[in-house]
Amino acid sequence: MLKADLARPGTEAQASPIDPGPWRHHHDFCGGFAPAERGTRRVLALTGVMMAVEIAGGLKLHSMALFADGCHMGTHVAAFLITVTAYAFARRHAADARYSFGTGKVAVLGAFASAIVLGAIALFMAGESVQRLLHPIAIHFNEAIAVAVAGLAVNVLSALMLGAHPGAAPEPGHSHHHDLNLRAAYIHVIADAFTSLLAILALTGGKFLGWTWLDPLMGLVGSGVIVQWACSLMRDANVILLDKEPEYSDLNLQIRKAIEAGGDALITDLHIWQVGMRKFAAIIAVAAREPKSPAAYKHPLLEHPELVHVTVEVHQA
Repeated sequence: MLKADLARPGTEAQASPIDPGPWRHHHDFCGGFAPAERGTRRVLALTGVMMAVEIAGGLKLHSMALFADGCHMGTHVAAFLITVTAYAFARRHAADARYSFGTGKVAVLGAFASAIVLGAIALFMAGESVQRLLHPIAIHFNEAIAVAVAGLAVNVLSALMLGAHPGAAPEPGHSHHHDLNLRAAYIHVIADAFTSLLAILALTGGKFLGWTWLDPLMGLVGSGVIVQWACSLMRDANVILLDKEPEYSDLNLQIRKAIEAGGDALITDLHIWQVGMRKFAAIIAVAAREPKSPAAYKHPLLEHPELVHVTVEVHQA
């Protein structure tokens, strides 16, 4: 109907077509995640095999610590599946215009889902450990220790594979990360290596000192570690998913300084949110007695490459 109104019969003067090229830009803020996705797939396959071995070994050898470590590794398998799925989804839909600010938050949503899986399994592990404390059973220590050592080796190898990609390991002096999805997978294997070590210590203590209660106790300790990480991962993901300005960022202050530096302009409304890891969008309302063009107010913000999408609204004061 709008087309009909614009092209009414008898209208001879046609508006010249406008080339939108200079004002268009992409909305793919995910970055190059292909190497990280390939590395995660390899770790997924390796971890899946070791998970099955540890769970079967824990049940057959009556080791709660080994079973708990296998369950913990199972959470990593689920987390890696989520990670790989998030990468694939973000890659396939990166150019889909229906995602207004790209698919940068898909990986963050994957990290949040991974945290939920971690928390659920941790509660299950804690319940099983308490049951074994109350009703202990005989443990085949030699076989259980061998399986736990193999699990630790797999965890260390997985950590090395994931840690080789930028964004997995923490950066010196920074509490934030390039890729929260990869960071979640990396911490999964680090935490699993820790629980594998706990299982080895518990089984060794039980074998040589007769402390059979140490095995389920280490299961409880491992579940506590998992809960702590799950809560931390949820907090990190929520900052982005709920469009909260992260504590490490001072963009709010920097934007106000840049635009209000001359003294004539005043920012009356400012919204900043993350559209990807370390990628931000902003909507800025400016009031001035002698207003400038929106481009003039956006120009001093060019020194902030993390601002990938900026909209400026100008009002006459």
